[in-house]
Amino acid sequence: MTRTGTTKTWHGPLALAVALGLLAGGCATATSPATGRTFSTPISEQQEAQIGRQEHPKILREFGGEYKERPDIAAYVSSVGQLVAATSERQEVKYTFTLLDTPDVNAFAVPGGYIYTTRGLLALANNEAELASVLGHETGHITGRHTAERAGRQQQASILGTLGVLAGGLLLGQPGASIAGGIAQESIANYLGSYSQEQEFEADMLGVRYMKRATYDPRAAASFLASLDAQTRLEAQLAGQDPNALDQVSMKATHPRTLDRVQRAINEAGGTQPGAMLERDIYLSKIDGLMFGDDPAQGVVVGGKFVHPPLRFAFEVPSAYKLVNLPDVVAIKGPKGTLGNFTLANPQPTGSLTAALQSYDPKGNITFRNIETLTINGMEAATAITRVNTKSGAADYRAVLVRHPGGKVYEFVFLSVADLGGRYDGDFQKIALSFRNINANEAAQYSKPRRIRVVTVQPGDTVQSLSSRMAVSREKEAWFRVLNGLTNGQGLQAGQKVKLVLQDGTPVS
Repeated sequence: MTRTGTTKTWHGPLALAVALGLLAGGCATATSPATGRTFSTPISEQQEAQIGRQEHPKILREFGGEYKERPDIAAYVSSVGQLVAATSERQEVKYTFTLLDTPDVNAFAVPGGYIYTTRGLLALANNEAELASVLGHETGHITGRHTAERAGRQQQASILGTLGVLAGGLLLGQPGASIAGGIAQESIANYLGSYSQEQEFEADMLGVRYMKRATYDPRAAASFLASLDAQTRLEAQLAGQDPNALDQVSMKATHPRTLDRVQRAINEAGGTQPGAMLERDIYLSKIDGLMFGDDPAQGVVVGGKFVHPPLRFAFEVPSAYKLVNLPDVVAIKGPKGTLGNFTLANPQPTGSLTAALQSYDPKGNITFRNIETLTINGMEAATAITRVNTKSGAADYRAVLVRHPGGKVYEFVFLSVADLGGRYDGDFQKIALSFRNINANEAAQYSKPRRIRVVTVQPGDTVQSLSSRMAVSREKEAWFRVLNGLTNGQGLQAGQKVKLVLQDGTPVS
């Protein structure tokens, strides 16, 4: 969460799909330069380039911008991407590879050659070939013109998605538009936000083709997917969720690839060539020092707690809720589709918070009832509830404003479907009431970033002895195995290089 205070929701690749819906018009027949397959689309190759240029700055805002702390790492990612893309069929495309400053493990592409990966994905990968497999897969979506094809198939859904978001803004006003838009978008995320199985396999096939042309070992595509599966299952376990249930914004959900399909793509490409590159040591040397997890300057999620060291506040959620730290908002995802946002109130109230709630929506679409004045851990606060109409039906809406000692007013907004009968309103109030100021000592505990540090296994080192040093709160050995691509029971060899997660200031050796 940044300090700008603007209200945003997670759009990701879905925002692009909505933008494509706005371009919907007459379709023309097009041919994929990579596969020779024909399809109908309303988008020309020139329009693809225009869409990419328009969406690029929006994507940077949505995902925390470029990772600028280490320009050398971003340049390295781009160099690998350009090496792979140089072997593709679409050389008229100007490929742009961007490393996003987010701990989420993800990668995606938009038309016009814009390909994105995250520092969270770099932390998970174990060699250059695995990174090349991801960038090759995304290049395959570009050369296959998959987004243009999807636009031709799904114009109607794109338009409906756009109308749903617009309706959320009209009915709820700006503070609630992000939540209503989130509900509308989640309801079509599987339809719009994902490629078809055919397109995913085609991107795998093309990605493996480009890897082999660039002399990388294509088996890395399978090893990375195995690590991604292990990471997804571990995070689900830590969140108390079914490991088989995917977060709809995760890479596993937006790219529903399977090991058997990836292996099929490798086999169809003719397997591995002699001397194919993995480049593990080079890769690990390049990412040594990469930030891991949240950037403390933007606040950190620690289990069910959100702490913002520079702004000196914290709050907590019950175990059934998940916190997602986005650039301008902390999203709160709860049971039965309940949603919440925490952000800096915009505009900032200058008078009493009760008066701010009375004039909450200048368009008059929200009229609160039962406005209450509160004191939350010694801070002035106010809350109110109402019922609103959204694209998904009637919903209960609670807003809480609280004035921090630093002078800023922060806002919690919660939404749950009316059919739940306010069942989770007690949780919402509990979350807001947990908001508190933190002192300098507590802030200092969360102020140092964690980083990927590469160490060489010494004689006598074991998985257990090295993983005990990991700066993670739970499941140290499990995290060590996931980040190093080690299966259960697999040991280490002296001289092997491995990744640790260490907090700044902790000795590496």
